[in-house]
Amino acid sequence: MTLRIRTIARLTGIREATLRAWERRYGFPRPNRTESNYRVYSREEVENIHRVAKLISEGLSVSEAIAQVRSAPVAELPVRERLEERFWSAVMVLDGEAADRVLGEAQAVMAVEPYVDTVLLPLLREMGHRLDIAREHLASALIRQRLGALLLAEGARPGGPRVLLACPERDMHEGGLLALGLHLKRRGWQVTFLGADTPAEALRGACVQLNPDVVALSCVRRREADELRQVLQSAVEACAPAMVVVGGQGAREHLKVIFGTGAQYAESTEELVALWQQARGASNRT
Repeated sequence: MTLRIRTIARLTGIREATLRAWERRYGFPRPNRTESNYRVYSREEVENIHRVAKLISEGLSVSEAIAQVRSAPVAELPVRERLEERFWSAVMVLDGEAADRVLGEAQAVMAVEPYVDTVLLPLLREMGHRLDIAREHLASALIRQRLGALLLAEGARPGGPRVLLACPERDMHEGGLLALGLHLKRRGWQVTFLGADTPAEALRGACVQLNPDVVALSCVRRREADELRQVLQSAVEACAPAMVVVGGQGAREHLKVIFGTGAQYAESTEELVALWQQARGASNRT
């Protein structure tokens, strides 16, 4: 499958005139031509354009970026990088089966946690500024499916602390939350995953039934401070007396708001576990 120059410009953020200028001056990219003399680009050319754009954003000149991509074609990249480039190339042409095969190949040669932390989560973080909406939905769905299957396949270990995982109302990005659940489950925690767009009343009902030690909320969607304060106040009240720990890029810029509602903030699995251990220690001393 090939793509026309207008589509490439929309996906990469590089204007059609710029792509034509690069082609004239540097011989890059090298599209094929249709019978009507329209430029069409292969998967590999599309990915090479993305790689050039990324290098330019990191400070290289156009000529340096093109030279670097030419000197290290996709086939010669390290295994993990090569798999990532193949994944992006398949997503670019909306080939979900090919993209999923790439994820499967990576999973087959890696341990679970490195696979999640060095392949799946970086892909999730990068797609927001790399893909248009349709391609982002395709790619994120594939990765969520992989994370969900890993979480379900991980055997439960009774007796550990219990955590309830959810995204608050109107927050639909649950990939990072799935990864957190997997990491906690592998550390012996009992995990209940509620997922995206969970209102406070649903949290209340789950807490009444499960009595969790921790409720972890993933806030990826950006909100104004007042909106986040309202959302978290409702969640903290609904989940009491369980500790509420908030994470995600939508929360990072509002730490004062988070602490003001009585919630805690964690950047990683390790930080969440440390917060719970501190709270448990304080409770025991009391």
